[in-house]
Amino acid sequence: MLPQHVVAELRSVLDPEDVLTERADLISYSIDGTWLEARPECVVLPRSVEQIAAVLKVANRERIPVVPRGGASNLSGGTIPTSGGIVLNLAQLNRILEIDTDNLLAVVQPGVLTHDLDKAVMARGLYYPPDPSSLHQSTLGGNVAENAGGLRCLKYGVTSKYVLGLQYVTATGQIGRAGGRVIKNVTGYQLEQLLVGSEGTLAVVTEITLRLIPRPRFKRTAMAIFPTLDGASQTVADVTRAGIVPAALELMDQTSIRIVEEVRHLGLPTEAEAILLVECDGNHEGAIEDEMDRITGILRANGASVQLARDEAEGEELWAARRAVSPATARLKPNKLGEDVSVPRSAVPAMIRRCREIGAKYDLLMPIWGHAGDGNVHPNLLFDQRDPEEVERVQAAAAEIFEAAVALGGTITGEHGVGILKREFLGIALDPATIAVMRSLKAAMDPNNILNPGKIFPEGEGNRRVPVQLVLTGAGAGEVESTTATPIR
Repeated sequence: MLPQHVVAELRSVLDPEDVLTERADLISYSIDGTWLEARPECVVLPRSVEQIAAVLKVANRERIPVVPRGGASNLSGGTIPTSGGIVLNLAQLNRILEIDTDNLLAVVQPGVLTHDLDKAVMARGLYYPPDPSSLHQSTLGGNVAENAGGLRCLKYGVTSKYVLGLQYVTATGQIGRAGGRVIKNVTGYQLEQLLVGSEGTLAVVTEITLRLIPRPRFKRTAMAIFPTLDGASQTVADVTRAGIVPAALELMDQTSIRIVEEVRHLGLPTEAEAILLVECDGNHEGAIEDEMDRITGILRANGASVQLARDEAEGEELWAARRAVSPATARLKPNKLGEDVSVPRSAVPAMIRRCREIGAKYDLLMPIWGHAGDGNVHPNLLFDQRDPEEVERVQAAAAEIFEAAVALGGTITGEHGVGILKREFLGIALDPATIAVMRSLKAAMDPNNILNPGKIFPEGEGNRRVPVQLVLTGAGAGEVESTTATPIR
């Protein structure tokens, strides 16, 4: 537990009930969207930017780690408090402050759910395109921290494309603003873009100004069923080569199809090796029909049978299969390492083939799905953490997946972030000079290393074979209350 004088000071700058130290509360904040676990020493629930600044001033003075937390749906261990300290829960800052229909922007607090913003702007005829699979749980502050993507990012791009400005609090408790409300802004360094994807290691984001676009009036959705996975992955390359940019182009392999069908009974063709879901949208119906006709031709040329949705409601039924795949895997094994390597779109067929070879080599159940249209492939390694031999095979398979992605001109993460799970692989994706610059930025903005320490940067030698031990901490700093867990690298 934190020293009593620190807890007392935190209760003096926040409402006393917003400072949690009871064991049951701390356990609730010890997990995220992974299987990792580490207990904080205190949880605070600020209600204003001024309270956040006050907390950070105390933490910086006392050299206490602070882990910002939104919906904790991240898949890289980014909100696990590995060093104990304070979890800064931003859930109470959950207001949509403004929707400006003249300037096509929204101003939100970091605790607003992604889905809630999309619903609110939809009522004004506007659109916020980034749509991570966790949009009903993930917060916009978390989306900024991880530079979240989603199904629609092929056409519309990831979170960074929509961030116009940020209010933030530094590690030393100073309140600042970067960017603004304008489309063109080159006044000084683009600090708002630096903070996007920084995983809570540089500053705490407290307000976000987001660009919106007019909501597309027309939409067409198709499901393509392939007898071979090669046919599906080749289609991705062919669509790209044809210069067509659909709103979404999503892939599910046979294992994924069978998992979803077993759980949801949607009538999916379990004999198929792959399904591609395609969506085209825009404001000119004729152009959308033409685009879908061209894509349908490519699909059929690669051996697919195609089902076209007759309306938007039927399109949503087709998408239900893709949205169900991640939760459905939980029935097969108690643990899942959900990877998200990113490769050039032309390399998607080769990446998928390599993933299948790796899964067979290590005898692992590895459903593959993902945003194939933008090269973001999600091989998912299912395992039981209680089986040390299986864990070793998962570790080796994950390493080879990362190496394959980099060898194909890609990188180790497209949208999940580095967090804990990939930090020891940073050196295979980035050169030493770049990592050194990143460390320098971290040191300049967070001189006492209190903001989300232990994330992104390698703690070993930067070699993929270096294990990192995650100690589950108890009520006191460094007090071990349960078995040491070794996260998958």
